[in-house]
Amino acid sequence: MRGTVIFTKTSVTMNIRANDPNRRSWVEVPKGSDFPIQNLPFGVFKTQGEKPRVGVAIGNKILDLKALHVLGHLPNQPFNINAFDTDSLNTMMSYGKKIVREFRNRISDLLEENNPELRDNHNHVAQVLVEQAEAEMLLPVQIGDYTDFYSSIDHATNVGKMFRDPENALLPNWKHLPVGYHGRSSSIVSSGTAIHRPKGQSKAPDQELPSFGPCKLLDFELETGFFTFPGKPLGHSISTEEADEYIFGMVLLNDWSARDIQTWEYVPLGPFLAKNFASSISSWVVTLDALEPFRTKGATQVPAVLPYLSYQGEKNIDIHLEVIIQTPDGNDNTISNSNNKYMYWTIEQQLAHHTVNGCNIRCGDFLGSGTISGPTRDTFGSMLELTWKGTQPLKMKDGSERKFINDNDTVVMRGYCEKDGLRIGFGEVKTKVLPAI
Repeated sequence: MRGTVIFTKTSVTMNIRANDPNRRSWVEVPKGSDFPIQNLPFGVFKTQGEKPRVGVAIGNKILDLKALHVLGHLPNQPFNINAFDTDSLNTMMSYGKKIVREFRNRISDLLEENNPELRDNHNHVAQVLVEQAEAEMLLPVQIGDYTDFYSSIDHATNVGKMFRDPENALLPNWKHLPVGYHGRSSSIVSSGTAIHRPKGQSKAPDQELPSFGPCKLLDFELETGFFTFPGKPLGHSISTEEADEYIFGMVLLNDWSARDIQTWEYVPLGPFLAKNFASSISSWVVTLDALEPFRTKGATQVPAVLPYLSYQGEKNIDIHLEVIIQTPDGNDNTISNSNNKYMYWTIEQQLAHHTVNGCNIRCGDFLGSGTISGPTRDTFGSMLELTWKGTQPLKMKDGSERKFINDNDTVVMRGYCEKDGLRIGFGEVKTKVLPAI
């Protein structure tokens, strides 16, 4: 029944034709593109005079799934037109992983260079392919709930050193469970959406009382996040073994943070206004299936985790991550090159922990990784760490310095996997910071 996905071993072992590294498409894919035929990420777009609809990225183009369905190129697929003539991926996702996997295989077959079915119907090709440059990308998923984790050991250690005892940087629970908090889904925005500097209370160290005003220490957080298929009913849990069957795909996430507001407000209940004013995500959702070839060994977890958090095999994903500050003069300043593989807690462990108490996961829920930092300064995932709480400013090409993010700065994050000549990318998440209102 649609809405509840039952985990079966057969769906795990199903052949993923779309991942064949030898496949090539009749659609031109420029060298170095994030979107070869082995990727086929899903997103929502609109063009001038047309309503939002679901598409798939291939090279510099978008395959319009609504048009593809109308023209009869999706026979024997369970979807009706409502899955594609819509402003979110939720209806398509509600069918579950097995069906979406086979659907991605079908799209790959249609785009394969030796398949004339669509390729040679030039009238149809003109109707189903849209230039990405002519489309506006929208938030891909109607997000129900949003949870943000704290899963990078290097980031947690850095923060502990700055704000607590450097000899005991990690709190006692950190290596025993994936720490997380519930965020605000209504303020998650798609790449290209500008945000305003938040306002709130903060208290300077040399002041007795707090003051109100625009955030002075605005920061980005380099993260990835994943969307879920429909989960299990309330009261049931998802194991680490089952977790992949409930994960649709991943995006890049910039989980903005107002550090001065956060420092004052977070005791005793954790992040609130410092985190809920905006979170930015990339527009294309890269399926977990497409990322399978880039699995890598995870961290050695010592002490050993409790049985419900244990897992088998290589579960981290090797995703190269880059952060750029574009200053108002248009210069790009690369300030971090990190990697998703530095994560201590895997996405499977995050989902298993989230549901172990019986919490129900719904279609379109979103789980963030928490700031991703590596072991060296050039791999840190926030300005807080890169400038070590503002004591070591970063020099920009225009001669200015940054301790944190200034008004009219634009933060760009990019990510991709690459192995044996195959590149699977996420595009970018790009956000300009406007002054406080």
